Amino acid sequence: MRGDLERVLFDEPAINRRLDELAEQISNDYRDRDLTVIAVLNGSMMFMADLLRRIPLPLKLDCLSVASYHGKTQGSGEVIFKQVALPDVIDRDILILDDILDSGHTLAAIREKLETAKPRSIRVCVLLSKKKKRAQQIVADYLGFEIEDEFVVGFGLDFMEGYRNLPCIGVLRKELMARASR
Repeated sequence: MRGDLERVLFDEPAINRRLDELAEQISNDYRDRDLTVIAVLNGSMMFMADLLRRIPLPLKLDCLSVASYHGKTQGSGEVIFKQVALPDVIDRDILILDDILDSGHTLAAIREKLETAKPRSIRVCVLLSKKKKRAQQIVADYLGFEIEDEFVVGFGLDFMEGYRNLPCIGVLRKELMARASR
């Protein structure tokens, strides 16, 4: 699988160092607060597991299953929520965890939906943020890495459900994406 990468952007030690820094920042910000972490499935699973093990605070964990890429390399703009009920977040501080901030459609839709449940606060933490103009103006409160506007895989990020289990983050070779889209 690693041979399918054009190049590695962040290796495992770099990711681990950044997770340590994020965990320290989040732990300091949420000390003595009622934290609920809501992970966006499936992309944030690796990020969520590795980050939350580093946060020594009591917290609730829930997940939202949404789809916006629909098997493509670009978001469609349509965000589909796959569960009926929202997590119970009334009067709690929410931290949304997602793998990547791209167009902003997914995180904006999630934030809007969660606001209807009357939380105390909502912040966003993403592993990656693309340097690009977004369709929805949303900013991550906590950011792992900023990247160029290119398609990446690994550490939870996928291409057609593959590559999520790579321990690094890299750019997938363009010919593999082209072959798959035929």
